[in-house]
Amino acid sequence: MLRGMYGAAAGMIAQQQRQEMLTNNLANANTPGYKADQASLRAFPNMLLHAMDTKGAPGGQASLIGEISTGVYLQERMPNFRQGDLMETGNATDIALLQGVMPPNENGTPSALFYTMQDEAGELRYSRNGNFAIDGEGFLTSAQGHYVLSTAGERIQVGNDGFRVNENGVVFNDQDQQAGQINVVFAQDPLQLVKEGNGLLRFTGEGDLPTAVGNGEVGFKLQQRFLERSNVDASQTMTEMMSAYRSFEANQKILQAYDQSMEKAVNEIGRIG
Repeated sequence: MLRGMYGAAAGMIAQQQRQEMLTNNLANANTPGYKADQASLRAFPNMLLHAMDTKGAPGGQASLIGEISTGVYLQERMPNFRQGDLMETGNATDIALLQGVMPPNENGTPSALFYTMQDEAGELRYSRNGNFAIDGEGFLTSAQGHYVLSTAGERIQVGNDGFRVNENGVVFNDQDQQAGQINVVFAQDPLQLVKEGNGLLRFTGEGDLPTAVGNGEVGFKLQQRFLERSNVDASQTMTEMMSAYRSFEANQKILQAYDQSMEKAVNEIGRIG
């Protein structure tokens, strides 16, 4: 009976974590460049049950009863790096990154492209959020103040919003002078990137991601005055949230039934004995 309670409780915890993930996806449905998370649920290994005290059984062997499930858990959360739709904004500081032809991946996971950013600590980070801004010194930054880096690994000083960006990422200031080229990097296995908040991703592999600029196998272009929207499907997310809620509710009822059975075992059967 206790195993049944543990299994139902594990199911409730897994569905609660899934619901939190889906709620976060829905909350970021309007965040530029946001990539929706997907949950992977997995069952704990099953246990084999054997009958006890089987000395009189033929051959003196324990009698196999069968298998019992030991519950389920949320194994991992994986971002879906599918390209989001484009939205025209008319703002010079909005730059959308469009993926073109990408080289094949050995494990079947779609490859992805990212901007190169510099966080508050000066560390290298990556992003798909092209909702940029210009700081007080004229540098191109994210809306949160993280610097956009060039192919030379330097900050890009555009001066004011009179700058322009061509489809290769080359930036020209309002004097039509080249200010640098926005660095776009290529991730063959984007699942090695971990979300850190504020649209930033950290690479957990060795070294840094290679640049896609000049790589003939990688196709991309940048489009100024456009934004890549979130790839969250709001209607599908709402459906999945309802499914997670119903699964949580079903496990809750099972747990309540076990609790009532335990109460009878303690208060009624124990008193009769």
